[in-house]
Amino acid sequence: MPERERYELLEKPAYHFETERRDVLKLFAGGGLLVLIPHSAAAQESGRARGAWRGEPLPDAVEAWLHIGPDGRVTAFTGKVEVGQNSRTALTQAVAEELRVAPGQVEMVMGDTARTPFDMGTFGSRTTPTMAPRMRAAGVAARQALIELAAQHWGVNPATLEAADGCVRDPKSGRSAAYGELTHGKAITRTIGKEQVSRPRSESVPKVNARDIVTGAHRYPSDIMRPGMLYGKVLRPRAWDADLVSVDVSAAPKTGGATIVRDGKFVGAAAPSVSAAARALASVKADWNTPAGPSNSEVFDYFKRNPAGPAEDAVRSGDVASAWQQAAHTVEGHYTVAYIAHVPLEPRAAVAEWTPNGLTVWTGTQRPFGVREELAGAFGLDVKKVHVLMPDCGSGYGGKHTGECAIEAARLAKATNRPVKVVWTREEEFRFAYLRPAGLIEVRGATSSDGKLLAWEFHNYNSGPSGLATPYEIPHQLIAFHPTRSPLRQGSYRGLAATANHFVRESHIDDIAAASGVDPLEFRLRNLKEPRVRAVLEQATERFGWGREKSGPGRGFGLACGMEKGSFVANCVEIAIDPGSGKVRVRRVSTAFECGAIVNPDHLKNQVEGAVMMGIGGALFEAIEFEGSRITNPALSRYRVPRFADLPELSTVLVNRRDLDSAGAGETPIVTIAPAIRNAILAATGKGLRALPLAPAGLSGANRPA
Repeated sequence: MPERERYELLEKPAYHFETERRDVLKLFAGGGLLVLIPHSAAAQESGRARGAWRGEPLPDAVEAWLHIGPDGRVTAFTGKVEVGQNSRTALTQAVAEELRVAPGQVEMVMGDTARTPFDMGTFGSRTTPTMAPRMRAAGVAARQALIELAAQHWGVNPATLEAADGCVRDPKSGRSAAYGELTHGKAITRTIGKEQVSRPRSESVPKVNARDIVTGAHRYPSDIMRPGMLYGKVLRPRAWDADLVSVDVSAAPKTGGATIVRDGKFVGAAAPSVSAAARALASVKADWNTPAGPSNSEVFDYFKRNPAGPAEDAVRSGDVASAWQQAAHTVEGHYTVAYIAHVPLEPRAAVAEWTPNGLTVWTGTQRPFGVREELAGAFGLDVKKVHVLMPDCGSGYGGKHTGECAIEAARLAKATNRPVKVVWTREEEFRFAYLRPAGLIEVRGATSSDGKLLAWEFHNYNSGPSGLATPYEIPHQLIAFHPTRSPLRQGSYRGLAATANHFVRESHIDDIAAASGVDPLEFRLRNLKEPRVRAVLEQATERFGWGREKSGPGRGFGLACGMEKGSFVANCVEIAIDPGSGKVRVRRVSTAFECGAIVNPDHLKNQVEGAVMMGIGGALFEAIEFEGSRITNPALSRYRVPRFADLPELSTVLVNRRDLDSAGAGETPIVTIAPAIRNAILAATGKGLRALPLAPAGLSGANRPA
């Protein structure tokens, strides 16, 4: 089932096109101007409803997942994609280990809707726990089929043979046959059963295509070129939800080889260069109707006034109402979390090309099959006529689930009958991509006289239900998520709402510990019920040296722990505060992380430390500023992200549980760094900050150390 808070997959289609009309303005060099505008500003919706979560059964045939060529090279197929999380290498390892070949002998085809089995999408840290076992099972079945082929050829019992180094061997006779000799390049026709797969070797195999990435040979979606290709730009309002009222193209230049397209609410230009397309589009005069809405300083009150339905995902236990009367200490707090942007290294990009056989699109997406559905719906096509390819792209962080850029390129390509590339600018990414939801969270916690947690009431408005469950032993609980209307476009982000919910829970746990006069580590250990959380907390604090030094003015130590998507994490941090500017500097971070059996230790460490670094931005300074639905800081010059100068000393403990199945690691490591930093600021200043980001321009005078 989809995770409840993936708002972007519940949106209406990005565009409604009139599929039988070609409402095109063609501006050829030296030519005239032809204007074709639809009579109705509201175009008819064509095609099917958006099938964002349409599922298909996974095939059980080995040939759907693996093919062994006559040269013995293995080609593996998966609908998962590579966006920088090293899933290509991890899945290659899974296939290589079960087939008993070197990783370099395996080519992994990813995210190609014409060649790979259907996949719902690459999100939710599901590649390692769901796709890797499937690839392993296919590898086991293929290995057994190869052994049986050799046994049949040699007339021996298959149980006496073994597979190793890309060959089947008969230890008794010394005979061997390479895989390619056995298959002759033909498909292995075998059904995957309940194969017993092995645990990962926990081997640090180098990144599969590292050389291409380092040397620049790899082509990202924005690098794709096609013969005769044009470059596209799309007319956009200043606010993401503005409605196009009228458009005037009479001032469009008559030179430059540009084509302007108007189809319903869509207006775009395609030209031989990006600058020519931009010039043509700049001549278009458009009127927009922009709905009124709150600013970033008003949005949290807005959430309380604008519910979108009843409370959901409530956890109720005990009698919370009466528990407050028994409490020795009660602490109440209101916390806020700002909207933040994904800021991928590579903005959205797509190249679209129409042929008599249908539509082909190269695009950076975490959901190739979902984008295929969107394209089919937008243009009234059978999905079999749409081919989506996903070259490994420059990061996603949950921000590339939707296919609007692909649809824009395809509409311009349809009008011009030539391939068209559309690459969003950084400003377009900020203004029109969906954001991590903002949130208001109200929490109250209480302890009994023995320092144990007694009651917990937690209300999350808007930011989402992921990570609501607490790892602490609390007899009386009321936890609820309150969906609300959002003035900005919002959706998935690394860790989803677990970042917000962990920030509030772990911050409030420190406040309760302080009110109880108990050390934050001791308080957590006294109340933790989840042993795997306890284990990472103990490892992180031991590595950090918790308690050896004391916090004081200008210097603080903080910690936080949590669990999400089957993984467990704890952070300890040391921060320094400049007394003049109030700037907070994270000096060092110790992290312990456990996700079951480790696949690739080096790559897992990269994931964990990358998440920590990314989380520092959301903790200290990242925030979208807006008036109504118009974002006012849509540039990196006005939106601060972590820089090399922000890099702290990192010390990471990877807890390898080879007795357990592997869980994903792409999201969980980010969820506890913000509360650990906040708690370090509390230790240094005595001030418990309750808003993310904590110090976008440094701590205010009242919150600076004395």
